[in-house]
Amino acid sequence: MKTARNNNSSQNRKSGARNSKGFFKGGIFRLIFRTIKLLFIFFVGSSVFFVVLYRFVNPPITFLMIQRGFERKAAGKDWKIDKQWKNFDEIGDRMKLAAVAAEDQTFLENHGFDFNAIEKAYKKNEKSKKLIGGSTISQQTAKNVFLWPGRSIIRKGFEAWFTLLMEVFWGKKRIMEVYLNVIETGDGIYGVEAASQAYFHKPASQLTNQEAAAIAVIFPSPLKWSATNPTRYLRHRQYLIMKNMRRLGPLEF
Repeated sequence: MKTARNNNSSQNRKSGARNSKGFFKGGIFRLIFRTIKLLFIFFVGSSVFFVVLYRFVNPPITFLMIQRGFERKAAGKDWKIDKQWKNFDEIGDRMKLAAVAAEDQTFLENHGFDFNAIEKAYKKNEKSKKLIGGSTISQQTAKNVFLWPGRSIIRKGFEAWFTLLMEVFWGKKRIMEVYLNVIETGDGIYGVEAASQAYFHKPASQLTNQEAAAIAVIFPSPLKWSATNPTRYLRHRQYLIMKNMRRLGPLEF
C-alpha cells in the first residue's frame, strides 16, 4: 500500500510540475502577446493624435533639424535652425508649382503614393549603386515631420502609415503647406521662406519662376547643391522644372 501511495504521490508531483511549466510558458506567451497588443494600440492612438494635432498646429521642429544641429556643433559651427513659417496663401503659387514640377507632378491626383514612380525608381536602383527615390511630396512630408532620417524597410513602413493618415486627416493643401515649411533647403535652413530670404533676399511670395525652380532643384541634396551657384547639371534640371511648370499650369487645391 505504501508503494502504491508513493507512486501516486510521485506521479502527482510530476504532473503538477508539468502543469506548472505549461502554465508558466502559456503565461509568458500571453504576457508577450498582451504587451505587443498594448504597444500597437499605443502606437496607432499616438500617431493618429499627432497627425490630427499637426492638422491645426504647426510642427515646431523635426528630427532632421535636431540631427543637423548636432552635426553643425560637431563640426565646430554654431547651432542653427533658420526657418520662417508661412501659411499656405503666403508662400506664392510659383513656389508651390515649382515644388510639384520638381518632386511630384501627380501630387494633386495621387493618394499619397505614385506607384509608377516607385516602380521606375526600383528598376533604376537595381542597375545603379546610386539610390534614386520615388517618394511623393506626401511621403516626404511624413518622413520629415514624423520620422528620423535614414533608409530602412521599417522606416518605409512607418512612412507609408503616416502618409495614409495625412492624406485622410490633412488633405493636399495642408500637406503642401507643411512640406514647404519644413523641407531642408540649405545648411541650417528649412522651408522655402527662409531659403528665399537667404538666396534671393525676398519673400517666397515674390519669387520668379526661375528663382522658384532654383530653390526646388536643390531639394534632393540641399547641403551639396546651391540655388545661386548651380552646376551645369542643376541648370539643366532647373530648365526641366520650368518646362514642367509651364506644362502643368496653375494648381487648383
